[in-house]
Amino acid sequence: MSTNENKTSGSTKAPTTETTALRSVETNVDNRNQESAGKTQGQIVRKRFVQNTGAIISLAIIVFIFLLAMTAMGVGPIPGWWKYDHTEMQQMVNGGAPSGEHWFGQDATGRDLFAMTMRGVQNTFLVVILISGIAGFLGVLFGGLAGYFRGWVETIIMRFTDIIIIIPLMLLTAVLGKIAGNYFHGTWSIIALGVVVGLLFWSSLARLVRAEFLTLREREFVDAARLAGASDMRIIFKHILPNAIGVVTVNVSLMMSSAILTETALSYLGFGVKAPDWSLGSLISANQTAFSTRPWLFWFPGLFILVLSLCVNFVGDGLRDAFDPRQKKFNPRKAKERTAHSAENGLSIEGLAVAAPGEATVKRGKVVEDGEDGQAPWADNTVTKR
Repeated sequence: MSTNENKTSGSTKAPTTETTALRSVETNVDNRNQESAGKTQGQIVRKRFVQNTGAIISLAIIVFIFLLAMTAMGVGPIPGWWKYDHTEMQQMVNGGAPSGEHWFGQDATGRDLFAMTMRGVQNTFLVVILISGIAGFLGVLFGGLAGYFRGWVETIIMRFTDIIIIIPLMLLTAVLGKIAGNYFHGTWSIIALGVVVGLLFWSSLARLVRAEFLTLREREFVDAARLAGASDMRIIFKHILPNAIGVVTVNVSLMMSSAILTETALSYLGFGVKAPDWSLGSLISANQTAFSTRPWLFWFPGLFILVLSLCVNFVGDGLRDAFDPRQKKFNPRKAKERTAHSAENGLSIEGLAVAAPGEATVKRGKVVEDGEDGQAPWADNTVTKR
């Protein structure tokens, strides 16, 4: 009878510090795995990206600027809601300073700066999309072929890539852009500029993709696909490329920021978009002499360049953190709550029990007295044994 009572009373006892510590460790492990349990890679990346406040705000600003430019000036035959055109000369209002009639002011000939800036944003977006699309495609193509096939294919592609890298990009694009501008006019000259720069902008991405393919081609799932009889093209497009999409996406997004600055520099030097059409860089170049007398002609295009470049960089950083499985967002509030909870239960931050003075601890299956072995009793793999 007494034996049964002892068993019953023992089963209802509160858990010991050792049991609490082990349960806390298991809970921490479960919390780390809970984020990715039952979810695809796309869902995990999307959730991590949405949790990045800076990247979401930056993406919203980019979308807002894009929609503002497209709706204000219109696209093709579709008219915009802004009443002035970027080439139309008007009577000067308020000395050309910003006003309710002309939000960004007017230049020396009476053209509306808001219309010119929105047209510049449209052309900058067009050039950046062309540069990023062409450079991204060529970088993935050349880098993937070099990294997968190796041998003479890799030698030829990478030596050609080295030649492209050592040539000054700005000088070469300026010369080729000038030649293309002599044969094309209007929107076609802008498209030609984007194509020319894109054909020379892929070298850095190709080296990164090659390094990623060199790593992935040695993985077990690639060997299994090869043994199953899969062709090289199927292995590349179905197995390796989907696992390298994170590197491609992040670097293409960061490439867009460099493309904005490259287009701005070319237009500023007179090798990019030319009047009567406009880009943000050509607006700064055309109004640089008015910086001290009418600074708003310089400020507004420069502000859009700065905002677009920073927002694209923030979005790229957010994508990099989302695709990197080692990244984990730090929440100060939750960390403080977890620390307080661990202190109340006599646990360390890692969830292990902290031994009081004079208590023995179990370390790697061996009982160690407090302070013995030259280590603190809360070292790794230690729990309190009462």
